[in-house]
Amino acid sequence: MSQSFVIVGDGIAGSSAAETLREERTDADITVLTDEGEALYNRILIKEFAKGKLPEAPISIHDEDWYAERDIDLQLDTYVTDVRPDAGEVETHEGETYEFDKLLLAVGGTPNQLPVDNSDAEGIHHFWTFQDARKINESASAAEKGVIVGAGLLGIDLAAVCGAQGVEGKYLMRGDSWWRYALSEEGAEIMHDAMREKGVEPVFQSGVDRFETDEEGHVTAAIDPDGERYECDFAGVAIGLDRNTELLENLDVEIDGGIVTDEYMQTTHPDVFAAGDITQFYDVILEERAQNGAWGSAKEQGSIAAKNMLEYGTEEFEWVTSYSITHFDFPFLSFGHPTLGDDHVEQKYSENEWRRLALKDGRIVGGVLIGDLAPQSGYKQLMRERVDVSGQEDVLLREEFSADDIEREGQVEQEAEAVEN
Repeated sequence: MSQSFVIVGDGIAGSSAAETLREERTDADITVLTDEGEALYNRILIKEFAKGKLPEAPISIHDEDWYAERDIDLQLDTYVTDVRPDAGEVETHEGETYEFDKLLLAVGGTPNQLPVDNSDAEGIHHFWTFQDARKINESASAAEKGVIVGAGLLGIDLAAVCGAQGVEGKYLMRGDSWWRYALSEEGAEIMHDAMREKGVEPVFQSGVDRFETDEEGHVTAAIDPDGERYECDFAGVAIGLDRNTELLENLDVEIDGGIVTDEYMQTTHPDVFAAGDITQFYDVILEERAQNGAWGSAKEQGSIAAKNMLEYGTEEFEWVTSYSITHFDFPFLSFGHPTLGDDHVEQKYSENEWRRLALKDGRIVGGVLIGDLAPQSGYKQLMRERVDVSGQEDVLLREEFSADDIEREGQVEQEAEAVEN
């Protein structure tokens, strides 16, 4: 007897799950429900589109025919309003009911809005969907002055849009550096200089107290908590995501800053799984809960969830995620969980080359590399293998680093015995 699977969300996690289910089970009934009006697209490339560097054509990944050819029922512009896992069904805004044996929630999040006056004014943008990118591209191309709020990985994309579109930008940051939880002052200054070269000026110990608008309701300025006024006709806000967990708040599914899953992407309800930004998953490498919705991570989570929906316990989610930035003349990459850890090591090698590793209990849990990204494979290997690198911090920071440079537990004794023999 064929099984029925419902997937809520058609981002890379949901789409990856649908593809895996079809590959593994040709007779399964698979339905994908998404509130977006278009099928899967590349969330990485929409940054380049917003900057005016790419046309729309290369950004779509799957069209509707891709789903039809695989006998996957894709429902666009469909909002799920009720989830009844014990009954094995979900209901949509149009009153349609879809039955399931297993359900995957891959609904991601919604960008947080600044809790200040006029934060919903025309010309103020959040960057998450392809539709957002279209609006940002159009708005920035007509703007002269911009303000960016949110000193993290999403905020810097909006700053790059200003730079690429020739918008004179002010990047308002609450602290004294960009992404201060992952970078030291030395590393952050490389990024600050790169922003300045693009025409975006970092403004530290700042923020937004309110926005001002004109008579038509279009943003004209951002006012910081000290009363400083920054004129703008374009504003970008990236202060994190609100996970879309509203559907489950009255259900017997654990939520803790996201939908809690085990290493098999199963929630506390045996028939409900989750993947992508929405999840607070058990990270088998960290040996604790973690949250990370980067593209590669979300894709793998979707595939792992699908395999375990078919047969629970089939495969664990074990992944060292990466997030790269290509807005500047040098590459930037973070991996793992660079904001975690109880210790760190770092070093600057040249004007645009720097790296920092986060350590916890003597093991690498994440890091940031600027300039030379070659050592990342070695660091990721050590992270996956849970190698204790205590006492070898100087080796980790060698400019030409390989995982083979690190002595594993018992390795010295084994080498000594080999010499004796």
